[in-house]
Amino acid sequence: MYLGAVALFTNAVKGLSALQMCRDLGVQYKTAFVLMHKLRESLMEQREETPLSGEVEMDGAYVGGHVRPKNKKEDRVDRRLAENQSPDKRCILVLREKHAEEPDKPGPLGARRTLSFVIGRENQADVGTLASRFIAPGTVISADESDAYDLLHAHFPMRRVNHQQEYRADDGTNSNQAESYFSRFRRMEIGQTHKFGLRYLANYANEAAYREDTRRQSNGEIFRDILNRCMSTRTHRDWCGYWQGNKRLEERLAA
Repeated sequence: MYLGAVALFTNAVKGLSALQMCRDLGVQYKTAFVLMHKLRESLMEQREETPLSGEVEMDGAYVGGHVRPKNKKEDRVDRRLAENQSPDKRCILVLREKHAEEPDKPGPLGARRTLSFVIGRENQADVGTLASRFIAPGTVISADESDAYDLLHAHFPMRRVNHQQEYRADDGTNSNQAESYFSRFRRMEIGQTHKFGLRYLANYANEAAYREDTRRQSNGEIFRDILNRCMSTRTHRDWCGYWQGNKRLEERLAA
């Protein structure tokens, strides 16, 4: 059953719901739910966190915390204001290292490695902390016009693109690789799981990052890699007796 679960997990390019896993394996939903979260936990525990280098794209996207508008127009509020937003709203910050250009392979090769983090919102303090820890000095960073990235100019060579005016700057600066990650992440949320819990949002975000990084690999390579990561992960107490009430108490915020 375990090898079958890893094979199904491997083959799902945009994630897999626990309901589909339980039907394919012929097990209870609770079994499939915990098993899939154990796979995500292994990917999270064994992910490579050495500093990114070369060229890196940074961007953030907000998830969760949807506020349903009131039925009557006169009762509706401006949901763009902070006081009218849900406290469950979170920002997924992604850092993507681009492939170095290879003479024998013309054209863009996309991103090579992806790191995702969950923060409360895009802000200079969290962005600066994560950049200093996970991006090597001298790395060229591409970002949008958000003021959350302004302080990075003092520490890294920066390239910016104003998305209110253009998607790609005249010098070629863009955040296409970050947007590619968010595209897969959104489809995993809307098309598969439908909702991400805050406690395990970081694991879902990292799963999307892993699927982006292994998109050019064969099923066999991905299967062996996931299996090795699972075998290298020690027993995680968050998933022992989950349905008996032993659940993680706090979410995994990056900064």
